[in-house]
Amino acid sequence: MQRVAFKMKLFPGREAEYKQRHDDIWPELAELLAAFGIRDYSIWHDPETDILFGTHLKTDKNRLDELFEQPVMKKWFVMQTDIMDTNPDKTPVQIPLVNVFQMD
Repeated sequence: MQRVAFKMKLFPGREAEYKQRHDDIWPELAELLAAFGIRDYSIWHDPETDILFGTHLKTDKNRLDELFEQPVMKKWFVMQTDIMDTNPDKTPVQIPLVNVFQMD
C-alpha cells in the first residue's frame, strides 16, 4: 500500500459545515471509496490558514483514476463547491504533497 497526502483550501468560516458534511458522509460514498481502494482516510483542518490536509492509503486494487467519474462522487463534489476551492469541473483543488520523512 502507498500513502497519499494532499492539501485543499476551505473557505473562511466554513469549517463547521465541512465537518458536519463529513460526519454525515453518505453510506454509498463511503462504500464507493472503499471499493475503489481507499483505506485509512483522514482530513485535518488548520484553523489559522483554512488549509485541509488529507491522507489515505491506496490499496493494490486502487482505481483513483476512475473514482472522480462516478455519479455519487460527482454529486458529493458539487455539494462542496460552496465551502471550498474547486476546479471548473467541480472537483476539489487538490495539491499533492511530497513525503520527505516517514517513521513507522
